[in-house]
Formats: sequence, structure tokens, C-alpha cells
Amino acid sequence: MFTVGVRRCFIARHYLVGGDWGNENKIHSHRYTVEISLEGSNLNEHGYLMDIVDIEARLNGIISRLKGCILNDLDEFAGLNPSIEHLADQCGRRLLEGLKEAQLRALTVKVYEDDDNWASCRREIS
Repeated sequence: MFTVGVRRCFIARHYLVGGDWGNENKIHSHRYTVEISLEGSNLNEHGYLMDIVDIEARLNGIISRLKGCILNDLDEFAGLNPSIEHLADQCGRRLLEGLKEAQLRALTVKVYEDDDNWASCRREIS
């Protein structure tokens, strides 16, 4: 099994809803790091699982939408708490849109909130 990945950082704001989390219920910012890992058992004719330039372009597009914004205001978080779990899920969904790499078998998105806290979401690709 091969794995290829890309990581990007950005700053965004959010506030948590649905519970009493003290200051987390007030708008605040975090430095997020999104790490994308793609897995597959076969390489393409160029010796790549997927071209890193393509992964970077996809991830840069996702990050450009998120950086500097209030996550709660984005359509993909309507009705959701903008937790790092939901952020990982939404990044994964967007990354997979239109992806047609036959050799890919799984995607993992890991999101760090500041330096110490993280959540991940793994999806099988069929």
C-alpha cells in the first residue's frame, strides 16, 4: 500500500453551539493544519499514486475558501457544530469531488486545531 500526503495551514474563526463550553461559545480563532493522505496499492504509469501538484491544487482550493472566515457562516456547516471532526469531514468531501484516480482506495483528512488537538476522518474510495 502506498500513501501520499499534503499539509496546509490557515487561520479561521468559529464558535461552538449546542452546549455550554464557556469561551468556546464565543467567536475566536484557531490556527488549523489540514493534512490530506491518499492511499492505494498501485501506482500510475508515472510512478505516482497521485500527482502531488494535483493534490496541492485541490487542497489549496479548499483552504482558500476557509481561511480568514467564520466557519459557522459557511453553507457546509449549516446545522452543524464547526468542530474539527466536522471540518475534517467537509474537507474530505470537497477533496473527493470529481476525483477520478482509479488506483486510490482511501482518503484520510487530519485536522489540527492549534498545535495539540486533532481529529481525523477516513473514507474508503470505491
